Amino acid sequence: MDDHTYDVIVIGAGPVGENVADRVVQGGLSAAIVERDLVGGECSYWACMPTKALLRSTAALRAARHVPGSREAVTGDLDVTAVLRRRDSFSSHWKDDGQVSWLDSAGITLYRGQGRIRPDRVVEVTDEAGVATSLTARHAVVIATGSAALLPDIPGLREAEPWSSREAAAASAVPGRLAVIGGGVVASEMATAFAALGSSVTMLARDGVLPLAEPFAGERVTESLREAGVSVLLGAEAGTVKRDGDGTVHITLTTGEDVEADEVLVAVGRAPNTQNMGLGTVGLTPGAWLAVDDTLRVVGDDGAPLAGGWLYAAGDVNRRVLLTHQGKYQARAVGDVIVARAKGEAVDDSPWGRHVATADERAVPQVVFTEPEIASVGLTAAAAETAGFRIRVVDYDLGAVAGSVLHADGYRGQARMVVDEDRKVIVGFTLVGPDVAELLHAATIAVVGEVPLDRLWHAVPAFPTVSEVWLRLLEAYGR
Repeated sequence: MDDHTYDVIVIGAGPVGENVADRVVQGGLSAAIVERDLVGGECSYWACMPTKALLRSTAALRAARHVPGSREAVTGDLDVTAVLRRRDSFSSHWKDDGQVSWLDSAGITLYRGQGRIRPDRVVEVTDEAGVATSLTARHAVVIATGSAALLPDIPGLREAEPWSSREAAAASAVPGRLAVIGGGVVASEMATAFAALGSSVTMLARDGVLPLAEPFAGERVTESLREAGVSVLLGAEAGTVKRDGDGTVHITLTTGEDVEADEVLVAVGRAPNTQNMGLGTVGLTPGAWLAVDDTLRVVGDDGAPLAGGWLYAAGDVNRRVLLTHQGKYQARAVGDVIVARAKGEAVDDSPWGRHVATADERAVPQVVFTEPEIASVGLTAAAAETAGFRIRVVDYDLGAVAGSVLHADGYRGQARMVVDEDRKVIVGFTLVGPDVAELLHAATIAVVGEVPLDRLWHAVPAFPTVSEVWLRLLEAYGR
């Protein structure tokens, strides 16, 4: 085997791994990155980008139909072929030439193949031809291999060859009937997308729709899905699954009812991509999530860093937050702290310090691109109470704001802020309504910055914008 040495070796060339490597190189160290699939990862080809491309055309058409003048200009229905073609372009037609070119321009060396960790900062890479290359890291190895769709243990499900989020995002044709097992973000977004593309969708939402969001958010999305023709079966659980010889999928519920579909999408959670990586050689369990300390070093059951402190994990694999943007945030912290330690510089690991990912704990922003959109940051009211905060919840009808009335006829929405009454700061914020995604960052700044409500009073929203809801919420709080 050839031998190659770098300051840092990153396993996984998705957005998280790319950002770790880039940060390390910008800090003056050398970096190699290992990838067994497409450079760019899940987000680029099977998640964030293609799924939002599937949803965007429908959202634009819906928006046009809610404003007089543009409504009259819309003379046709959604062009499904054009939607899929646009999706393909955002997925780069599932080719990673552009991403590979970027790695080269950034000074990051790429090794294609399966990476396996060995003691003493060694990573063995085996390519498709079975040729092994041994890489040695002077300072750190970072695991950034992400997660994959979880397949529940339902009799017959695996044999029925279900869709995961990957197959749904990359579908070349729209099934006449689609069954969705799950009620979370992926399930809700894909039910929204495929219903608009022409599928007859049945959603088996055992735990409800968007159960981790504020209850009113899930209720609004459920109502909207049903208005779009989706059969939302709350509390429904698949008991068995079988695909006939003609391709028809039969899902028998635990209640005995039968659901038929041409395809079934399973969206019930994620599992870590940590199998077949040699984790056992450093005292870790293959296939398990990786626990990390505040600077994202992998730790054992006692909370102490493993393997002499040279092994890190960023992104989905550490299970802190399974969101691309939060993984990239972790990547910046990991890259910077590795550089600092390599150069003997001070490490700022205090809360909100440069070398930690404090926002993972209570300041995570997320957008669900359903109809209506759900934009949230921080804690829900229930989560804040569970965390021990003494809170006050303030709600406001987003459709009553002047900017919303101008934005679309019949605009419906809601805004909620969750206030920590002891500190008079916002610890949670949720928006539900058309096109609320772009309103979220103001709330994120307020939560992360712990801006006192008395100071927020002086952040005057422009009129007439939907952002005026901030003033209305503060007025309602002051009453």
